[in-house]
Amino acid sequence: MDAPPEREDCRPFVKVAEVMRAAGIHVPEILAQDLEHGFLLLTDLGTTSYLGALDPETADPLFRDAIDALIRLQRASQPGVLPPYDAALLRREVDLFPQWYVARHLGVTLSAEERETFDKVTATILANNLSQPRVYVHRDYMPRNLMVSDPNPGVLDFQDAVFGPITYDVASLFKDAFVSWEEERVLDWTVRYWERARRASLPVDTDFGAFYRDFEWMGLQRHLKVMGIFARIRHRDGKSGYVEDTPRFARYARGVCARYAQLMPLLALLDRLENRRASAGYTF
Repeated sequence: MDAPPEREDCRPFVKVAEVMRAAGIHVPEILAQDLEHGFLLLTDLGTTSYLGALDPETADPLFRDAIDALIRLQRASQPGVLPPYDAALLRREVDLFPQWYVARHLGVTLSAEERETFDKVTATILANNLSQPRVYVHRDYMPRNLMVSDPNPGVLDFQDAVFGPITYDVASLFKDAFVSWEEERVLDWTVRYWERARRASLPVDTDFGAFYRDFEWMGLQRHLKVMGIFARIRHRDGKSGYVEDTPRFARYARGVCARYAQLMPLLALLDRLENRRASAGYTF
């Protein structure tokens, strides 16, 4: 790893690698380090990512291993080790949506009423997120960062790990940025995670319906954030290949909003932004 210190700090990577290895997670071993100059010598986890290996036949065994690894990580959780995934960070992330996706990418200026609606609905979303039990959160636990390896999976890109809501990594895994699954399969995998988490004495809600609501609301926070990040990657960093996937996240977000009355005003806003007829009863 070559990470110039003026642009990247290797220390979080080193710290989180130690935390994850202690939890029994297969992460790169750090063979040598020169933090002053931003160099790390790491073991190689191979060239086959989950994203490249997943198909309808391989998905069940690969996700089974990913669930098992995630539960090992969550069981090792302790407060005060990783930075908190607090209200300020969650709000900064969700505000990337109006700043970068709406204003910069779509070229739309929200009215004062629309911005108030966005702020009120997202405050409700974040209140749910913050009410969830807290565990270690990889923060980008998705197929692109999981490697097919022995033991499986190898885990990468964990330097931004935090201590936060228990459903975050589950939502990242099954509502991915680059591959989508039928809702029935997502529901099935989420049930499997929930059942294993309960057997592992993790603090998931004993009612699966309540847990699935938390999963969906946590995912919605992430969907809005990622739409903003992908727009920022295009317009600030000049990189393609990301913003093209924002329709996937818009579909995720709309699906969640359509199921909960508290989120319907956000669905109406998404309708307007997508130049669709507003849902019945909601007009701007």
